[in-house]
Order: sequence, then C-alpha cells, then structure tokens
Amino acid sequence: MSRTISSWILSSARSSIVLQGKGHWYSICIPNRNKIKWKLVFSKTCPYPAGSCSLDSTFSFPKAFRHTSTEEHFSFQLSPAQINDILRAGELSHKTLDLNGKNTNSVLRFESNQLASNSPIEDRRSAATCLQTAGMMFGVFDGHAGAACAQAVSERLLHYIAVSLMSRQSLEEIELAVEAMKPVRPILQQHRHPNDVGYQEITSQYFENLRVYWQHLLDLDTELGFSLEEAMICAFKRLDSDISLEVQAPQENELMRNIALQVAFSGATACVAHIDSVHLHVANTGDCRAVLGVHEEDGTWSTLPLTRDHNAYDEFEIRRLKREHPRSEEKTLFVNDRLLGILMPSRAFGDVQLKWSKELQHSVLENSCDIEALNIYQYVPPNYHTPPYLTAEPEVTYHKLRSKDKFLVIASDGLWEMLSNEKVVKLVAGHLTELNVQKPPLTFKKPVNLGYMHNLLLQRKSKGLACLDQNIATHLIRHAIGSNEYGEVDPEKLAAMLTLPEDLARMYRDDITVTVVYFNSETIEDYYRNH
Repeated sequence: MSRTISSWILSSARSSIVLQGKGHWYSICIPNRNKIKWKLVFSKTCPYPAGSCSLDSTFSFPKAFRHTSTEEHFSFQLSPAQINDILRAGELSHKTLDLNGKNTNSVLRFESNQLASNSPIEDRRSAATCLQTAGMMFGVFDGHAGAACAQAVSERLLHYIAVSLMSRQSLEEIELAVEAMKPVRPILQQHRHPNDVGYQEITSQYFENLRVYWQHLLDLDTELGFSLEEAMICAFKRLDSDISLEVQAPQENELMRNIALQVAFSGATACVAHIDSVHLHVANTGDCRAVLGVHEEDGTWSTLPLTRDHNAYDEFEIRRLKREHPRSEEKTLFVNDRLLGILMPSRAFGDVQLKWSKELQHSVLENSCDIEALNIYQYVPPNYHTPPYLTAEPEVTYHKLRSKDKFLVIASDGLWEMLSNEKVVKLVAGHLTELNVQKPPLTFKKPVNLGYMHNLLLQRKSKGLACLDQNIATHLIRHAIGSNEYGEVDPEKLAAMLTLPEDLARMYRDDITVTVVYFNSETIEDYYRNH
C-alpha cells in the first residue's frame, strides 16, 4: 500500500471526527456520516466491571489485522491469503436435499457471509427450515446502539413466525407436551455458522414467553388461523411487545435483567423472507433490503426490489408518521433526515427510548443497576410529546416465483450503501455464469518448456479470477469494499478497508451481512405444469 493511500485515510478520518473515548452508543461529532444510525450529544467509554453482563463482549468475533488510530505507524499490507481469511471467516452455505438426496424444494441452496465494521459486529442473520409447517425462512438483522437487540431478534423472530403459522391442533399438541413435561417436537431446523450462537442463560425465558404467545393464539379460538402475511406481521409486533415487557417485569437474576435492558434500549432492523413452493413473502422493518434477480427471456438480467427502505427519504413513511402525530409536530418528526433528529430508520425493534413515555423510561432506568456500565443513558430528545414514534410493524410483500426468478439477495444496509440493486444482481449473475462454465483442461503442445507452461497457467488463472470466491456473499462483500471507480476490485483499496483502525472503520463502511438464496427452476416449472 502506498503512503499516499494510507496517509489520505488517516488524515481525512482524523480531520472529520472528534471522539470522546470509544463508546458504542451515539456520537454527534461526526459530520457527513449518514450511515451511523444513532447519534446523541455524548459518547462515553464504560468498561464492564467484573461480574457485569455485556452481550457485546459475549458475541465478539476474532479481531484480525486491526489497529487503533492512535498508532503512529502501522501497515496496510495484507497478503492475498490474509485478505481471503478475513473475508471468508463468516461464510455459511447449505444445499437443500430430501432424505433421498434429491431436491424437490423451490430453494436450491443459500450462501451467506458477514464482515464486521463495528467491534463487535452488530449485524445478525438467521436461516431455518420449518419442521411443523412448510417452507424455509431467511433473516438479516441490522443492530444499532449495540448488538443486543439484533441478537435477541435473530434468535427469536423465526420461532414467532413459525408458531403463528401452526395449526390449532399442532399448538394444542405442543402445549400438552409442555404441561406433561414431555419432549416437544422441534419447530425449526436452524442452519447456523459456528459463530452464530445464542445466549444460553436466557433461552428458558425466551421459550416461556414464546409459550405465552402460542397460548394467546389458542385463546383466540379461530380455526382458520393466520394468512402468511398476517402471521409475519403478528410475529414481528408480538416479539417487539415482549422485548418491551420483559425489561419492565421484576427480575431477580441480575444477568437476565441486564440482558433485557440492553435488548430493549438498543435496536435492530429486520428483513425476513419466507419461501414455500412458489410463494415468496418478505417482511421488512427498517432499511435492510431484499432484491430478486430475474433472468429475462432475451438473456438479460433485471432487478425486482421486494422492500422499501423505511427512513426519512421515503414519502410513504413521512406521510404515515404525519398521520400518527399532531400537525404541530410535522416539522420536528424528521430533523436532518433522522427520526426526531436521532434515528435513521423509521421502523425498528427495541429502541424503547422512542416508544415509551418519559415517565416509563425514568421509572425503569432508576430501578436498574449501573446502567452506564451497560452503555445505557437516560436521554429524551427534544420535541418528544406523543410517543410511540417508532414501530416494529413490518411491510409484507408477496411474490409468486417464476422460472425466470433465479435468486434472492437479502442484506443489511452496509451492502446497499456501497452497491446498487442493479450492481448486486449483475455481480451475482456473473458469478453464477462463471460457476457454470467448466474450467478447460490443461492441454500441452510438445515440446513443453517452462515459458510455455508459465503462460498457460497465467491464462487459466486469469479465467478463474472471477470465481475466486465460491461463496457468492463473499464475492459481493469483496466488491462492496474493494471496488474502484471502474467497478473492479482494487487489491490496495481492499487491504486498506480491511485494516482500518477499529475507531475509524465505521467512518468508511458499515457492518455487512449478505444472504443469497438460489431458486430451483425445475421445481418451479414442475409446479406450474402440475397446476
């Protein structure tokens, strides 16, 4: 890496940021940083005392090749192997097969990956096969003000959706099994990366609250059940309500109390896809995004967005919030393109600071332990008159899959800030094409000399560069952070972006989480032939 590039990164970063410590909460001292979702008038460093709870420390990822901006001399040099190790550390892939080794599912396979900018990463992801209902689910969750809320939502939301879709008979069977203290048949088969772990100490409480939810569904006394859209909306809203109620409930266990506080006072956006045969439903809350890649009959590729970004740039969101609040607040709902001048997304889980009354916030926090050790601060924004200002209710989109629909990309906004919908679809399509092209065998002309072999290997290597990453999510992340103005990956830029100091990395890129779902065209075509 040349001195020019490294000097530019450090000088521009140091001239544009003023930090008081390394607080993960909010900062108002960062100009031109629309990517940062929360900002507040202070930021503190609060070391966790012995015995205190921190989800951020619990779910930390290995720190590789990272520095701090206070170091006077550090290297941006990374070998190609080191770059690949960093980029591929979070790779996850899964092929869908039945017991006979065949694929009769409309989902052929999925590939996922994530790359941290925050330390630790605040994004989460989930993927699961529904065992008591039909279909598969895929979720991406973008946390802010810490990872606690995103962690909780990633662990729980798919179960809430699955329960919402279960028949009354199935719910009764589960309830009877729990009452009799018998084993309960699994609801989901999770597809996880080894780092995608849950917080075991609170799993029992999460299960009990899920049980209360299905008991509520049984009390509704409806035989027809929910439509898929209704189930997803109900699950999102119920989980967010539970997050709010859990922190208000008396809790003797300090660890569980602290987790509930961190979950409720941090936040997360969410995008979840449910795929059953040719029926695709996408539920979105916030600014994660889902885009469909379509292979047209003329051989070209087109994009079909299945979500809207819920923020100040969306006219529908602006009108919705204006309808929900008095006319006297129209000019203060969005300030500097943020909800109440604070939050980028206008829909999210958690973030009770924008949902509760001032009195309830004060009551909960004054009865808590050392909240500053949990990076939680009492702050009420100006013009806070008619809460709630924030909702977790999703917008659900339905799409009936066609044989020309080849893949679905779900990603946090860290990807979409770097790459357009069209660019993402183009990269996936190109990668798909390259994987389908078999590498030509090495053919030798006699006599063989060293120069001839060298040229032949170089030719083969150049043809294989586009297939460098077998995992398409890694391919997208590589292009997102390493592409130059010509759309090509610049090795020097890629190395610089991966070795940025922890306290400066967030200035240049966000956490990125990507899941790409490939569809089985043959199964989709069979569906239409049979129907």
